[in-house]
Amino acid sequence: MDIVKSKDGTTIAFDRVGEGPPAVLVGGAFQHRAFDRRTEELARLLAERFTVFHYDRRGRGDSGDTPPYAVEREIEDLDMLINEAGGSAAVYGESSGGNLVLEAAARGLGIHRIAVWEANILVDGSRPQLPADYVRRLTELAAAGPRSDAVSYFLITAVGLPAEYIAPMRESPMWAGMEAVAHTLAYDGAVVADSMSGSPTAAERWASVSVPILVLDGGQTPWMTSGADALANALPGAERRTLAGQEHGVAAAAVAPALTEFFSS
Repeated sequence: MDIVKSKDGTTIAFDRVGEGPPAVLVGGAFQHRAFDRRTEELARLLAERFTVFHYDRRGRGDSGDTPPYAVEREIEDLDMLINEAGGSAAVYGESSGGNLVLEAAARGLGIHRIAVWEANILVDGSRPQLPADYVRRLTELAAAGPRSDAVSYFLITAVGLPAEYIAPMRESPMWAGMEAVAHTLAYDGAVVADSMSGSPTAAERWASVSVPILVLDGGQTPWMTSGADALANALPGAERRTLAGQEHGVAAAAVAPALTEFFSS
């Protein structure tokens, strides 16, 4: 494990594996190195061609956390990692991590190629919008405890799971890992807030991003497919691909070849 210090002094932990051009992996909700074996496998697969920077976003795993939270702080974290990589990198983001990468690219970070998997972009009425007090509610639930309440609220409100699914999930081995980072769910809520409006133009906020971008989905979730289409249409350098049959938690073996090809071209 290595660390870098972000602009506000927060330590950001990461693994550096492989040799070759740098590629940074940005996780979505819950994801961090000790919890998400998929991205650990993805880092290993990409390390055959790239120097992969696999990091814990602030507040997760071995990284620190300095309140108050702001999306700008996470962009600074990513900027420090890219600087550690030599000042320019290809960057891949999953789910809300994809939104974060798009925000970072729009603000001029040294990203020369982007790939995003099912970024959170709602451009129609195919699912409910997030409540206006969504971020505040997550923050309050995580602070007041038990943290399981924040996890449950996220899974029902953001993911859309039926309430009756929650009780069996609480008995699963992964539940403790989700509770451990429940306070960061509000961070992801802040990252995606402006892109979950249901407006047909929600993806146009990133229209200034001109670097080549690969927009990926699995075709299993209609609102995410519509959002991916809208994003690809809004960005001049976009390539659009569907990895048919892949769920939101995309398999590393399925996405690694697409990333390797795109980041190598």
